[in-house]
Amino acid sequence: MNIERLGIGPRMSRIVIYNDTIYLCGQTAGSGGTAAEQTQEILAGIDAELARVGSDKSKVLSVTIYLTDMADFAAMNQVWDAWVDPAAPPARATVEARLARPQLAVEMTVIAAR
Repeated sequence: MNIERLGIGPRMSRIVIYNDTIYLCGQTAGSGGTAAEQTQEILAGIDAELARVGSDKSKVLSVTIYLTDMADFAAMNQVWDAWVDPAAPPARATVEARLARPQLAVEMTVIAAR
């Protein structure tokens, strides 16, 4: 069994790869801003992390999106819809949750193929 871990920290790995399946840790924006702005930053980060391991958004299998307020659902979706590959949309769930830092409005976890 070959498990590859990248960006290993004391609490988690940023990326774990097993059998050409890529697991990204929770992706958040580095700064505050609106939910739409945070979504844009997060999706750019997802693109960069996937490229780092030889994948891209067309190979995303599943995304879980956490919003601190479901009132931001439409704004987040507007940015999402402009980003997602229309020929290969992933399975997706969106839930409302309290996030680790008060300035965070959005967090996403991603599973993708290599």
